Amino acid sequence: MAGIREINVTLGGRDLTVPVKRDRRARRITIHVDAAIGGARVVMPVYVAMADAEAAIREHESWVLDRLDALPPRVPFTDGAVIPFQGCEHRIQYVAGRRGVVTSAAGTILAPGAAEHIPRRIADWLKREARLAISPLALEKAEMVERRVQQISIRDQRSRWGSCAANGRLSFSWRLILAPEDVLDYVVAHEVAHLVEMNHSQDFWRVVDRLTPHARPSKRWLNANGQSLHRYG
Repeated sequence: MAGIREINVTLGGRDLTVPVKRDRRARRITIHVDAAIGGARVVMPVYVAMADAEAAIREHESWVLDRLDALPPRVPFTDGAVIPFQGCEHRIQYVAGRRGVVTSAAGTILAPGAAEHIPRRIADWLKREARLAISPLALEKAEMVERRVQQISIRDQRSRWGSCAANGRLSFSWRLILAPEDVLDYVVAHEVAHLVEMNHSQDFWRVVDRLTPHARPSKRWLNANGQSLHRYG
């Protein structure tokens, strides 16, 4: 039966909790070291035993540990932390004794309110900024190809930056607001193009190129830097 379970395993003296997903499409056990979760995960066929998944992890112990060590450190949303916002570094600054909304100016994100609420307030602000940037852009691009968007969702998608359903519903990762504006523009164009072509054919890419001039460099940027955006927060 498809689903997600966990394996607790010790590698090199390090205790790890590894999520294991059974996937009906999987043909073999695959181990991933994922910046999105800051650890390892396993995808395997539904008919494979959990013991086989653990054996695979142990067999590749050195590979897993090397890649875990290579993961960039996580950056929580705390006072003094430096995070990207629209591709530019911003420092979070807690403003003690002041009420109001989170704002940004001159490379600084000002966070008033109670200190213990900074992480949540920064995350909520980034999600709002993502919606403000993505929603009108998606509607504008949909109008360019004479298609209608039924709904736009902003989520914390781990495996993809955006998605398009056949019923016209679009979904995007709020973490796109951390990326350069050209990259966000490309991802929105990519998903809107699926309203015209629900595939990745040459016709699809022609629609993408009509909707954005940033497709190729942005794809390269996401391939090189996209996973690092998951370490913030």
